Amino acid sequence: MPSNSILVQKQQIVADLAEQIKNSTAGVIVNYQGITVDSDTAMRKELREAGVKYVVMKNTMTGRACDMVGYGELKQHLNGMTAIAISNEDPIAAARILKKYAEKIESFNILAGYVDGAPIDVATVTELAEIPSKEILIAKLLGSIQSPLYKFAYAIKAICDKENGEEAPAEA
Repeated sequence: MPSNSILVQKQQIVADLAEQIKNSTAGVIVNYQGITVDSDTAMRKELREAGVKYVVMKNTMTGRACDMVGYGELKQHLNGMTAIAISNEDPIAAARILKKYAEKIESFNILAGYVDGAPIDVATVTELAEIPSKEILIAKLLGSIQSPLYKFAYAIKAICDKENGEEAPAEA
């Protein structure tokens, strides 16, 4: 009977992983072979701070969870030492962080992933990783909006100063 309870536990673990994948915005599967303990600890900390859950599990169990949520084609990438990084909020965070480690560690590889309900290949994961963070995009947008407004306000002030007989200050 003990083997039956182990089977029930494994089924629950797979169901929990499937639920996490289903409720997430994106995920990335990696081969983590060759990563040192120090690098792994730093990577996990970075992932955790970005709200990404990093799960190392038997490939068969991860494959079953992928099947349960309709990502069966990801199973072909589950060979060797694999892990899955699951992001609930930011669809880019896992890809960006894992790409950084894949560039530093030759044997650490991104294999595939999923985003918004569809499996994606390694090239697409890499493209996602190149997209700047939400904060950087907002800062760039605000900067591009602010610059023309500043120039417009400066021009209006120069016109007012000229009409009042004041000399306009040199533009900085």
